Amino acid sequence: MDTLIIESSSKTPKVIFDAETGELLIEGRSIPENSLEFYIPLMEWLEVYSNEVNTDTVVQMKLEYFNTSSSKCILDFFRKLEAISKRGNKVTVNWYFEEDDEDMMEAGEDYNAIVGLDFELVEQKEA
Repeated sequence: MDTLIIESSSKTPKVIFDAETGELLIEGRSIPENSLEFYIPLMEWLEVYSNEVNTDTVVQMKLEYFNTSSSKCILDFFRKLEAISKRGNKVTVNWYFEEDDEDMMEAGEDYNAIVGLDFELVEQKEA
């Protein structure tokens, strides 16, 4: 299975999904004009991955900011991961936020409360 790599732009995050290592990274800003259009390839990749999972999955969510339409796509992404987890595969989500960014911290807490995944909230010093 090929690694999915999408370079970041001013409105979309960098994405690196590596099936071999089980490392999934989403990093940057998620404010695309059409969130569904951006997230569909991620969901399609995850669907194929879900049928071939052979390792623990670690998701690195390093978002600086995301808009409302992205939040729904992110929830759908977590729901797909939740389905993988329910089939007996270990899935861990590391949700990164800067130390004074209460909105991103609370977003991570909200997702943690909604989906049944192993969530780690990781506070980072501002760069």
